[in-house]
Amino acid sequence: MNAARTVVRPIKAVIFDMDGLLLDTEGIYTEVTQIIAERYGRTYDWGVKQHIIGRGALDLAQFLVKALELPITAQEFLTVREPLLKARFPLAQSMPGAEALVRHLKAHHIPIAVGTSSSAHSFEQKTTLHGEWFGLFDAIVTADDPEVGAAKPAPDIFLTAARRLDVAPEDCLVFEDSPFGVTAAKAANMRAIAVPDEAMADSKYHHADQIIRKLEDFDLAAHGLPPLR
Repeated sequence: MNAARTVVRPIKAVIFDMDGLLLDTEGIYTEVTQIIAERYGRTYDWGVKQHIIGRGALDLAQFLVKALELPITAQEFLTVREPLLKARFPLAQSMPGAEALVRHLKAHHIPIAVGTSSSAHSFEQKTTLHGEWFGLFDAIVTADDPEVGAAKPAPDIFLTAARRLDVAPEDCLVFEDSPFGVTAAKAANMRAIAVPDEAMADSKYHHADQIIRKLEDFDLAAHGLPPLR
């Protein structure tokens, strides 16, 4: 775990990625992609997956079709994938420590938002079991939001979230599990805390302000936020 860098100013708002950070959906994406790859005699493994975590849907599909040499277009991949995901998303579980951290920040009146590369429709499916605590967020920004021009690694999603929280970007802290998400946060001039999958190398997050392996490891007080304990 990397130590936090010197903090110049306290954080006034927190923005969370969703997939792989708040909700354990990455396993669902992996299972479904493996199913599709196997239909064409291809193998989908970590060597490919590590390059797509955090990408927008179309960008991800284009990469996979090329990397796996699938005999379909990116749009056909997304069409085939949709019903497989739809059947599994409503069962998504929360990531360890996620709900507790969200409730803690809300209880201390810290503005909080979700900034996700998921569509609004997918967001609703994924949060089926978690509507109550996701209702605590002051803003939800999805990739298909009308104010978002480009998905991550562009900063649009996070900048839109900051506007809706009425907090300057430089006063926001972002939790992200993907290198692309960290890139988006830094492009938005925000502080970025990486919480990678255990299989991801720290070197992929060299641009993060800090790397932790569990949300419970985060030192809130070091960033001017009320400590959990």
